[in-house]
Amino acid sequence: MRNAFIVLGILAAAALVVPAARQPSAMTCLECHAKTTPGIVTDWKLSLHSQNEVDCAVCHGIEHDAVTNVSKAAIPTPETCASCHEERIAQFKRGKHALAWAAMKAMPTTHAAPVYLMDGMKGCGGCHKIGLKTEAEMKELRKSGPGFGVASCDACHTRHTFSVKEAREPQACQTCHMGFDHPQWEMYSASKHGVRHLLKQAKVLPESTAAPTCQTCHMPEGDHAVMTGWGFLAVRLPMPEDKSWAADRATILQGLGVLDKDGKPTARLEVVKAAKVARLTQEEWQAERDKMLKACNACHSYNFAKAELEKSDQLIRVADGLMAEAIRIVAGLYKDGLLAKPAYYADDFPDLLAFHDAPTPIEQKLFVMFLEHRMRAFQGSFHANPDYALWYGWSEMKRDLTEIKALAEEIRKRHRP
Repeated sequence: MRNAFIVLGILAAAALVVPAARQPSAMTCLECHAKTTPGIVTDWKLSLHSQNEVDCAVCHGIEHDAVTNVSKAAIPTPETCASCHEERIAQFKRGKHALAWAAMKAMPTTHAAPVYLMDGMKGCGGCHKIGLKTEAEMKELRKSGPGFGVASCDACHTRHTFSVKEAREPQACQTCHMGFDHPQWEMYSASKHGVRHLLKQAKVLPESTAAPTCQTCHMPEGDHAVMTGWGFLAVRLPMPEDKSWAADRATILQGLGVLDKDGKPTARLEVVKAAKVARLTQEEWQAERDKMLKACNACHSYNFAKAELEKSDQLIRVADGLMAEAIRIVAGLYKDGLLAKPAYYADDFPDLLAFHDAPTPIEQKLFVMFLEHRMRAFQGSFHANPDYALWYGWSEMKRDLTEIKALAEEIRKRHRP
């Protein structure tokens, strides 16, 4: 009898700490959500979380326990996931995906776009939401809605199954890595690498067939610290020994606003450093190149892989020559007072990051040449897609340059006596 009183005393004390009404069980959540959001319940039941007793309260807290306080349901952040997946979150934070939100916010024209496209997640924000956010940014997101978009892991491990198997397939990358400036999905899926994997998925090729996915090359052994040697914009330091290429790259860096007209660093260079969109030392670049060579070497000889990657390096050199020539043409129009330069552009160079806000057709053509066609030229080469490298990339750049020359000549003719 004495023991019974002791047990009852412990239970009563626990109830005082957290009232029973504030302790929703998984069954309570499931009963309600099976009616209101049955898809969520089905997905959770399929997940490893359900098999390991990671229930709703573990991720969403215990404050929401009725239809009247839905707003009190906590929205998970990477820190929520870190309580169980500490190593993976630490890796993620070292990679470029963690910087996606900051990189989007750093773009000079981001704040001119409709908020629904950015913080509303219907444009750039729809993919860049994978990046880490400050407490202040998460607070702002909660003001404009229920606080969705503060997570990161669910971009690849779709809620509420959070499937590792799903995240290992190349289609997990497809939503974000496609389209105008980074059609990696289109390049990969039409490459021999992608074709073989898609045939393997369709059971045409045996399961043991060597067929690399995006994750094979960019997340070896499941490492979530995703990074690339050349960075998103294919510019890096130190400058190449080839003097012509060095001059072309300097012009591109001036067009990006990270070097001034005298070749000295600007404040924007600090943004580039913080967002890690470029490798700034030979050692940093070489570390990423070595990781890629190791991945390639699983299927190809080291010499073959090294030679193929070096060919793509040289394609960047050729593309940079075309790009720099086009930038200098537009910069010459500014310098000669024949084209009005927006006040927020640095020095006498067009801003390649102005995107669709570039004010004239010739500047629009320059933006498309840089962000669509130059990107496709080098990305197509690195992703082993010849058609993208040639016809959608280098060839388009040649046509862009021809058109920019013609537009510049028209502008000069209008100003001649």
